[in-house]
Amino acid sequence: MKQIESVIVGISVGDLNGIGPEIIIKAYEDPRTLELSTPVIFASGKIMQFFKSHFKSKINFFNIDSPDKVAAGKVNVVNVWDEPVKIDFGKEDKKIGEYAIKSLEAATNALKDGLIDVLVTAPINKHNIQSEKFNFPGHTDYLAKALNGKSLMFMVSNDLRVGLLTDHVPLKEASEKITKELINEKINTVSKSLKQDFGIRKPKIAVLAINPHAGDNGVIGDEDDKILKPALEKIKSEGNLVYGPYSADSFFGSNTYKKFDAILASYHDQGLIPFKTIAFGEGVNYTAGLNKVRTSPDHGTAYEIAGKGIADEGSLKHAINTAIQIFRSRKEYDQFSKNPLKKQSR
Repeated sequence: MKQIESVIVGISVGDLNGIGPEIIIKAYEDPRTLELSTPVIFASGKIMQFFKSHFKSKINFFNIDSPDKVAAGKVNVVNVWDEPVKIDFGKEDKKIGEYAIKSLEAATNALKDGLIDVLVTAPINKHNIQSEKFNFPGHTDYLAKALNGKSLMFMVSNDLRVGLLTDHVPLKEASEKITKELINEKINTVSKSLKQDFGIRKPKIAVLAINPHAGDNGVIGDEDDKILKPALEKIKSEGNLVYGPYSADSFFGSNTYKKFDAILASYHDQGLIPFKTIAFGEGVNYTAGLNKVRTSPDHGTAYEIAGKGIADEGSLKHAINTAIQIFRSRKEYDQFSKNPLKKQSR
């Protein structure tokens, strides 16, 4: 039997005052989790030892000073910094935000250099990470620039995949940012991801309207008639299985979403509220459109329960497993794409 290759999973530690370190420890306490992947946590040996003691964990860390010294079968910790850090669970702290970015930047560099196979990011606080050097609303935008890609926030679970036309922008600006070019770009990104990352050969994509009731023929706004509908008609005429715009208010409650491989929402809450209602705890935030794989749990720092030992690591486990599955799916897709005979046989 062919042995399955272990995937090296880089993990940025996130906000140290939140639940990130706790769920990372819980995710890898079971030694069986090391059979198919090798974790590499970007933080410091001292801080991870503090969390181990605080949460009374029996996990064993393997401290290294560089990601090129990763040991298979171990929970590796790359020492990104050496100084001690004061932890104040549940508190927003600018200094803690700086350590979150140090971890993220070190992990991203390792991803770019091929020293880790995939990146899984623990939750950050979008406010305390802001600085002159780091001016991004979140992971997605930062990684798009760092990896020179056109990123798309893609929330995925076993039964539901939701992408966003616009993500972390104020609602009043969302409709202004939706253009025919953006619609085409995002649908292409979703379609490519479904094919190479999820093994769906002919994906069906639904698009949600910008305005209530798709504008009701201009009564509630004309963006759907002037921008969205013409763009979708053109894309569909080119042979793509793209449908809509659908009125968002009844789309999920009627289970219409189950007829499609993915849904593209016009703005953040239009897509994420139903997604998290249906799949919370099992959902994964996946950054599609990049040449590298990055996932994250579908929740935030959860300051209100940080340090109490009650955080659920389920979503992080799903994020790790999804990253591994996508990494392997991409390798398989690339192999079949290079060999048309194998592709035809498949």
